Amino acid sequence: MTEKEEIIRELKRKGLKGKIREIKEFFSLVRRNRVAFIGIILLTAIISMALFAPYIAPYNPYTRTGEPLEPSSWRHPLGTNDVGQDILSELIYGARISLAVGLISAISSVLIGMVVGTISGYMGGMMDEALMRIVDLFMVIPSLLLVIFLAVVLKGTWLGDHMFLLIITAITLTSWPTVARVVRSIILSLKKRPFVESIRALGASDLYIMIKYLLPYTSPILLAETLLRTASNIIMEASLSFLGLGDVTQKSWGMMLHYAFSRQAMVLGLWNWVIPPGIMISLSVLSLLLVGQALEIYINPRIS
Repeated sequence: MTEKEEIIRELKRKGLKGKIREIKEFFSLVRRNRVAFIGIILLTAIISMALFAPYIAPYNPYTRTGEPLEPSSWRHPLGTNDVGQDILSELIYGARISLAVGLISAISSVLIGMVVGTISGYMGGMMDEALMRIVDLFMVIPSLLLVIFLAVVLKGTWLGDHMFLLIITAITLTSWPTVARVVRSIILSLKKRPFVESIRALGASDLYIMIKYLLPYTSPILLAETLLRTASNIIMEASLSFLGLGDVTQKSWGMMLHYAFSRQAMVLGLWNWVIPPGIMISLSVLSLLLVGQALEIYINPRIS
């Protein structure tokens, strides 16, 4: 075995052991931190509700199962909406769309930001300058205005008829720049370390170095960013849906609030239609923030 192969094999071995150790340390932190533990329990319960919605929901949320605006009863624990659909079933199924929009847009923005930030930080020079100017351009675009603009421009097209995907696109386009800046700062501090210089001297390509040895160092921060962005994106989806920019063919907590307020549920005192989706949005965001906070404490113990 050549010297180059021995060095690369040793680095990989240490990297695998390091990842296993990091996972054990994080779960040890969670066991000690009651707040983080509560966050994981809440998040697990909400995700389970979304995954097993067909088995948990008492009715099909798209089917009329009673009279309009029925009060709470044994048959309908949260009553029915203005068209006779079971509100509890809407609430359970709503977790799917709200979490899906939040998670998919968060993962998409983190992946784009990771690629742009890594290339910008590692390559430097004119490439860095050009990419950072693009980042600055996208940072000033508000998600709400972008959704309205895309809805008008793409009206009648396939994407314009699928507001679910349109909202994910708009949130992704406006949230990846901050991730790119975070990743870029990490890569800038890593690329001049001795181990990177050693690998480069052995003839490893820039792409190989970025993928194999630099990106793994950003994984804890990227995971925390994904959780925190999922929380903010859930609120964004609820806000857009509440304003009537959501997908009317899908059940989400934001669309539930939109229909409740448009039918004057608060004026009529139909709190069973208004409060539950608001509580679910709050619990989802809270659980994600608690787990994200635990990750931040693990990454930087000085903030605990």
